[in-house]
Amino acid sequence: MNIFFDLDGTLIDSRKRLYFLFQHLVAESMFSFDEYWIFKRDKVSHREILIHQFNYSEDKVKEFEENWMKRIELPEWLALDSPFDGVFDFLNELKKVHKLFLVTARQSESIALKQVDEYGWMPIFEKILVTAQKQEKFDLIVNTVEVKEHDWFVGDTGKDIQTGKELGINTAAVLSGFLSRKRLLEYAPDLIEVDVTKLKFT
Repeated sequence: MNIFFDLDGTLIDSRKRLYFLFQHLVAESMFSFDEYWIFKRDKVSHREILIHQFNYSEDKVKEFEENWMKRIELPEWLALDSPFDGVFDFLNELKKVHKLFLVTARQSESIALKQVDEYGWMPIFEKILVTAQKQEKFDLIVNTVEVKEHDWFVGDTGKDIQTGKELGINTAAVLSGFLSRKRLLEYAPDLIEVDVTKLKFT
């Protein structure tokens, strides 16, 4: 069985990176970590936050978005990421009986591979697929792996669940990332768990 895992919010905790970069780019923000993530987990976009909370113009929103994309994968911000507890052991056990794939929408393939290598995860995955923001996860998977209906896609966003359904495979959502249970249930995943280590694949 093939199991496809998203990276950010699924296997690694990137919440600090996103929060502190937002605070860096929006100097007037007084949001606490929890306040920022209440918005994000309720699927409120940065654009909506900037316009409704800080009265940003469309030009200022565009400037923010450009600066965000330029900085979000820089080493000084990626250093704030950390693997979720128990993920390494969980993946190692799973690898004994299934084929594991990492699928991420990161911009830079080389930077993504470097981070995965630093965590010691390279031997765990059959392939590491990086969209580089040039194609969808769906296209990347179908052009690389022979997908079967009993396979799984695991992620923390609605887009991940939609990708799994589009592939015609099982979907599992985790609450460790970017969306709340309420928001994830809108996409009707086959499974939903607090974090990836609690998932049982059948």
